[in-house]
Amino acid sequence: MGIKENLRILKTNDNINIAFWKVYNPEDSLKGNIFLTHGFFSNKKICMGIAKYFVKLGYTCWIMEWRNHGSSSKTKNDFDFETIGLYDIKIAFEYLTKTLHLKNINCIAHSGGGIALIIFLIRNQSFSDYINSITLFGCQSFGAVTSVKAYFKISLSKFFTYILGYVPAKKIGLGIHNEGYVIMKQWCNWNLKKEFIGRTNINYHNLMKLIRIPILSICAKGDNFIAPPKGCEEFFNEFNNENNKFVVCSKSNGFKENYNHGSIFLSRNAAEEVWGISLKWIEQNRK
Repeated sequence: MGIKENLRILKTNDNINIAFWKVYNPEDSLKGNIFLTHGFFSNKKICMGIAKYFVKLGYTCWIMEWRNHGSSSKTKNDFDFETIGLYDIKIAFEYLTKTLHLKNINCIAHSGGGIALIIFLIRNQSFSDYINSITLFGCQSFGAVTSVKAYFKISLSKFFTYILGYVPAKKIGLGIHNEGYVIMKQWCNWNLKKEFIGRTNINYHNLMKLIRIPILSICAKGDNFIAPPKGCEEFFNEFNNENNKFVVCSKSNGFKENYNHGSIFLSRNAAEEVWGISLKWIEQNRK
């Protein structure tokens, strides 16, 4: 029968339909459940490679697509990382834990999906009891400015996004989905100001230490803009958990390449040597 995909539509508290995909093999015994979500400019497709990898090993994967991405509702309303974390991810976890009564969930998130996941957990700490482990791929929110050049690059990105009102990702080859100015401005401001502060002045930066779930952060040596290793390490260090693990995927560390922001999560080489690091982390933290 092989791997199957089953779509569930979940309605958020602000009345948006969120696509939540179950990827599984009905012939296999269940080894565990994994929640996955994507980042900027993408949808479930970027998660499917690693999801199928885990399904073949006996896991069931649940992929959540952000609003305005993939099969989720299209909306003209502005949204940012807090919207995704406090509405989209929240309804997904309510479904997993309160409707399906699942426990011992593992989380895998790429880029901005990890930022939204952290916001969700800071603001909804009771859900931490249901999570065994987190793997973050190329994730940071306030450390992208590693040089004067990086500062000006992000400043220009913010300016041109303001002029256009969105990032034309399709036209410039960044990904499948365009992103609006509001969420891009939030990311740019966090990095330019080196802060992680929400709309109501909640300081997520100071509250990250409250998350005691074991976290594996995997970053790409060749990522020079969105999530450079130095920025990922700064983000990682704020969790203040001695059991967490930080990995830089580079040739100097024995990997086949100096991965970039996309290839660290979805590529042939990642399938061969990076995904297994996440598998080991999940199995190591099994309850």
